[in-house]
Amino acid sequence: MFLTVDFEDKRPIYQQVVDGVKALIARGELREGMALPSVRQVAGDLGVNLNTVAIAYRQLQEEGFLKVRHGSGAVVLSRRGRNAEQEEARKTLRTVITELVLTGYSNEGIAELVRQELASLQKKGASR
Repeated sequence: MFLTVDFEDKRPIYQQVVDGVKALIARGELREGMALPSVRQVAGDLGVNLNTVAIAYRQLQEEGFLKVRHGSGAVVLSRRGRNAEQEEARKTLRTVITELVLTGYSNEGIAELVRQELASLQKKGASR
């Protein structure tokens, strides 16, 4: 599992870990049933506090991305095709699009950003 954190990023480190794991799942680099490294290993690799990674894993479990068992680690869960979650994701997308409009992006600019991000996910997923 390849995660990085940016200490200059305004997002908390635990949120960067959460977002990084979600991106790995979206790209297909982490698939259902795959085990994640231990909290201790991830914390050591990233140079962050154990509790930071534990909080990230706990949030991912609460959101249904992971199943965490103390002593035996974390495993990726399937999240495809859940209607309630798809609607929640759509609400999140609406919020992000609203923010982009408010920062001055045109409809075409927003569409191009979405295309670029999708292409980035597909490229990274294909390079496995």
